[in-house]
Amino acid sequence: MAVYRFRKEELEGHLNKNALWAIVYGDMMSYLMILFLLMLSFQLRQKTPELDPTERMLIKVQTVFGGKADPALAAKADRIDKELIIGKLLGDKAKGGEYGGAASVIVSEKRISLSLGEGVLFDSGKAELKETAGPLLQTLAKDIVSAKNEIRVEGHTDNVPIRHGAYKSNWELSMARAYAVIKELEAAGVDPKRISGVGYGEYRPLGDNKTPEGRAKNRRIEISLLRGE
Repeated sequence: MAVYRFRKEELEGHLNKNALWAIVYGDMMSYLMILFLLMLSFQLRQKTPELDPTERMLIKVQTVFGGKADPALAAKADRIDKELIIGKLLGDKAKGGEYGGAASVIVSEKRISLSLGEGVLFDSGKAELKETAGPLLQTLAKDIVSAKNEIRVEGHTDNVPIRHGAYKSNWELSMARAYAVIKELEAAGVDPKRISGVGYGEYRPLGDNKTPEGRAKNRRIEISLLRGE
């Protein structure tokens, strides 16, 4: 009350009494703005892979006057920035042929995926890595080892039945190939606790298995950094 009385007496010497409502109104708007930012910060603590412009704005608001950004939001922003850098690096190298001729990168909300065609890593019907596959996967390991994301290795095949060889089905072949890639990444320094593998066989095609081009597209290994995990 003493503070309010002091402000009122001081202002009355300079302003008309009828203008005091503006001071009260300004204080009320300030409190409402603080309340709005608090409510917004609680809402944005939900786990989503992307950092939307509102979240980045909130970080700036929190730090503009020397304050500290919400630790969860700051960590999320740092992770996403690193993911985008790695995604661009992988994309540039794939386009430049550093991961073999049949390589492509897709960056989505849930993952950053490098797709390698069968011929880059394996001979037809085999799950043993080619001699040239080792250096390629070692290069990839160096590119992703700094990321803290979980890594998933997926094996995919076409739908042509296996007539002979060590594997009875495309499913078994795809799983064996995924495992071979996992072991090479681990040997190259990627933390095995971050890696998981799965074989999908012929059941997640990208192309039409009725055409040679489609079948070639389906025979692939996908190495993905899972985002937001």
